[in-house]
Amino acid sequence: MLTKRIIPCLDIKDGKTVKGVNFLELRDAGDPVELAALYAEQGADELVFLDITATVERRKTLAELVKEVASVINIPFTVGGGISSVNDVSLLLNAGADKISINSSAVKNPNLINELSKEFGNQCIVVAIDTKNVEGVDWVHTHGGRNITSIKTIEWAKEIEERGAGEILLTSMDHDGCKEGFANSLTSIISDNANIPIIASGGAGNMQHFVDAFTFGKADAGLAASIFHFKEIEIRELKTFLREQQVEVRL
Repeated sequence: MLTKRIIPCLDIKDGKTVKGVNFLELRDAGDPVELAALYAEQGADELVFLDITATVERRKTLAELVKEVASVINIPFTVGGGISSVNDVSLLLNAGADKISINSSAVKNPNLINELSKEFGNQCIVVAIDTKNVEGVDWVHTHGGRNITSIKTIEWAKEIEERGAGEILLTSMDHDGCKEGFANSLTSIISDNANIPIIASGGAGNMQHFVDAFTFGKADAGLAASIFHFKEIEIRELKTFLREQQVEVRL
């Protein structure tokens, strides 16, 4: 059985780690390089680095900061934010990223998924979905959650896989930062219909929430930010708890 992964997320704005609620009211959460080193030491399975305003501000992810983070960790490292071309991906991989995450650019140009998968291999391509439930339907959002699209989340998840993505990072905007648990019903539906790993994101508030994401939500990985940044949960403690709950993790 494949082990479940615990993934801290560094949301970066102006070179600082930030965290908000429902994608709003961002507050400073610390130095990204220091946090990255700490999480690698604590036993995180992977690290995700998202330059959350890169798309909105029409600039590229901070490659120099990516280099700094990569230099202090020894775990797989995914980078996203403002990526829209083969050249962007090459720059980030050369800076030390192992995988890249695309979102708004994939919605705008779905063929980008095919192109990047063909060029770099699907194991390198993560497609992030920011989803929000509006009047009972889960809709894809772009530009850091600011713009609603006419694309239904479940349908988009299927298309992403068909186009060659190696992984889906599913973030529930309704649950983000609320610490009341992941969007397990939606995650479960997408997991049941996917042959690629699903990373659950948005809503972690305690250790049981991860158990629920892996059991009810059928997620392959659980991603969180504030509970790690503000030292509410320590990664080794979480993994020990998961093992006690019969969830296979790497200790």
